[in-house]
Amino acid sequence: MSQDMKEKLENYRTAPFDARFPNQNQTRNCWQNYLDFHRCQKALIAKGTDVTPCDWYLRVYKSLCPVSWVGYLCILCSLMINRKQDQQTQT
Repeated sequence: MSQDMKEKLENYRTAPFDARFPNQNQTRNCWQNYLDFHRCQKALIAKGTDVTPCDWYLRVYKSLCPVSWVGYLCILCSLMINRKQDQQTQT
């Protein structure tokens, strides 16, 4: 991982401004970063590389999303993963 990315992760405090979501309501920004985190992990795992760069999206969505959503999204994600694994074992 590049030194620049490591430095950004170490200096992270809160989500930076994203021009795609200029309004006060950050619901879509939360959801987009949640999706980006999982897409990033899926892509890097498929390549067999380190998933550390995906931590950026994790930190952003955890800082933007309400705590109750973060817990719900984690539960939902684990349920979807378990369902997918069950489908793969059945075939």
